[in-house]
Amino acid sequence: MSDNISIAIIIVNWKKYDFTSNCIESVLNSSFKNFKIILIDNEYQKTMSDQLNKSEKIHIIKNKINHGFAKANNQGIKYALENNYDYIMLLNNDTLINNDLLKTLINYSNTLNQKIIQPLILNYDGTKIWNAGGTINNFFGTFQTLKKGKSFKDFKGNSGSTDWFTGCCVLIKSEIFYEVGYFDERFFAYYEDIDFSIRLKTFGYSVGMMNDSYLQHFESSSSKSIYQGEGNLSPYVHYLNIRNHILLLKKHSKSFNIIGVFIYQLIKISSYLIYFLFRLRFKKFKMVLNGVMDAFKIKK
Repeated sequence: MSDNISIAIIIVNWKKYDFTSNCIESVLNSSFKNFKIILIDNEYQKTMSDQLNKSEKIHIIKNKINHGFAKANNQGIKYALENNYDYIMLLNNDTLINNDLLKTLINYSNTLNQKIIQPLILNYDGTKIWNAGGTINNFFGTFQTLKKGKSFKDFKGNSGSTDWFTGCCVLIKSEIFYEVGYFDERFFAYYEDIDFSIRLKTFGYSVGMMNDSYLQHFESSSSKSIYQGEGNLSPYVHYLNIRNHILLLKKHSKSFNIIGVFIYQLIKISSYLIYFLFRLRFKKFKMVLNGVMDAFKIKK
């Protein structure tokens, strides 16, 4: 039955062709074969991009500029819907999937009639857990990742549900997008997956968490800083983190406690500013301030 089901696998690349090539190779080696890889190449480099087009199972959409994670995925989703794929999978380009991951997800979906499923995600060498689902704290407006950093060898988790999925890897039945809509492109990158998860709940959907199969993920491969002395993460990542968190809380304000949210955001933002000032990371200090100001300029 599952062999008759089609999956569009959306992979977004931004200048990380080595990671993307390895990711594509792992998908092509999957035991489940009825899929199409929709590669969205942001700010594409012609020679490198053409090298990835090595199979009829790959369709490349080339963007001259970096449209961000949310808009790029929407491009892939629209292509998948136009071509009538049964399922859509979002997959980070810095991942390697297990041979049986696609088949296991499909079987899980069919058996439990679960339309949105996230698998267990490990770090790149497969020794520790990167994401085993997530919870939402509605009082403070915070979002926790479960079991992060815990040993995979000692992990004993049952499949069930999660409050929010990570866009690193999730399988979604295509019909969902007709009802819930696309990703909110104002987020550009970060928090768009949590926003979509909250919207799913308003339509009565739950997000399944499957721990029977997994993939490996190399964290933040596209977020490294190019500025000397500014730490590992790009200042722009901190800008998006601050801006998008506030934007999410504004957009779904009825879901959170205004007092708790204010207290947490005050502590979070102050801590960032003090730390960056103390470490003389002035680009990041400025980007945090810009993130706060820009968040309040955006309408709900």
